Amino acid sequence: MKKDFYEVLGIQKGASEEEIKKAYRRLAIKYHPDRNPGNKEAEEKFKEINEAYDVLSNPQKRQQYDSFGHEGMNGFGGGAGGAGGFGNMGDMGDIFGDIFGDIFGGGRAGRGGHSQKQYRKGDDIRYDLNISLLDAMTGKEVALDVTKRDTCQTCHGTGAKAGTSPKTCPKCRGTGQVRVSQGFFSFSQTCPNCHGEGQVIDNPCPTCRGTGTIRTSKTIKVRVPQGVNDGSTLRVSGAGDAGPNDAQSGDLYVVIHLRKQSGVERNGDDLYTEIKLTFAQAALGLDYDVPVLDGTVKVKIAPGTQPGTELRVREHGFPKLGRRGIRGDLYVKVNVSVPKSLNSEQKKALFEFAKTMGEIPKDAVQKNDSFFKKFFS
Repeated sequence: MKKDFYEVLGIQKGASEEEIKKAYRRLAIKYHPDRNPGNKEAEEKFKEINEAYDVLSNPQKRQQYDSFGHEGMNGFGGGAGGAGGFGNMGDMGDIFGDIFGDIFGGGRAGRGGHSQKQYRKGDDIRYDLNISLLDAMTGKEVALDVTKRDTCQTCHGTGAKAGTSPKTCPKCRGTGQVRVSQGFFSFSQTCPNCHGEGQVIDNPCPTCRGTGTIRTSKTIKVRVPQGVNDGSTLRVSGAGDAGPNDAQSGDLYVVIHLRKQSGVERNGDDLYTEIKLTFAQAALGLDYDVPVLDGTVKVKIAPGTQPGTELRVREHGFPKLGRRGIRGDLYVKVNVSVPKSLNSEQKKALFEFAKTMGEIPKDAVQKNDSFFKKFFS
């Protein structure tokens, strides 16, 4: 007993034409005999999905099938799935152009059987660029020395020796594609004679050996935008390897790497730094010039600022990428340094200060008068 055609394609009965095509294409690629050589089960499955698609892709057949099931197909030119059953071949040609392009790597055949020549684009190039945080903050134009393939100036990219020119490929007649028949199907694939170029070179250029390109070093200027992030990629269109036989060039991709800078850290669009104050500065307060990437920023230190305090200075951080004039914030962590050695005058002054603060009780001073005299002598 035959399976339901909707079940064969794995779709619902009310599926649209596009859903039917997608389901068929997916299954046809999966079960095609060239992908499953010698697999009888896959071969039968391939026939089954072709039969189902033949019916469901044809509005008349589909209506008849929906009304009467498999019995309703008897009046359609030898029955579904037979040689006369593929009445929708124009549509199926389009689908099989896609399918066999995926299977064999060839280009898709257009309507009327004329293949489209495939021009292979040049390769893309990656360049890793190390820059400082300051360069990333202010933006900078850099000159890159890039080793790449460029158009051969001897043959001007044709690949042919001077005085000669490439000839139209006799096998594909310049289309870059050849027709291949398999059973009742006909499809296109890349021409094995010219490798899809549509032309052959009998007398190759001695400089590039027929490729139309040579390896060379070029200086390419790239603008690094303000606020660029570590790992960002800048694309320079057409600055990659030249394509063979004067085809389109690839692209240059510049990957940004930011060097770390002592004393300043970046987190997103914010900058973080630390400063060291003396006890007196932290206690009395002052205006402090904080060193940053592009100079200094004056920060007001309030009297009595405690160690570990983090001060926020708005809009003095990193520029926001693509948003001119808008910046993140600067965060300043305050550390208080303790002097490691004091002279006698400094010790006396600090001792007197400690007494005024009540840190040293008066009776303790009287009881240990000889000790303090010795200590400050």
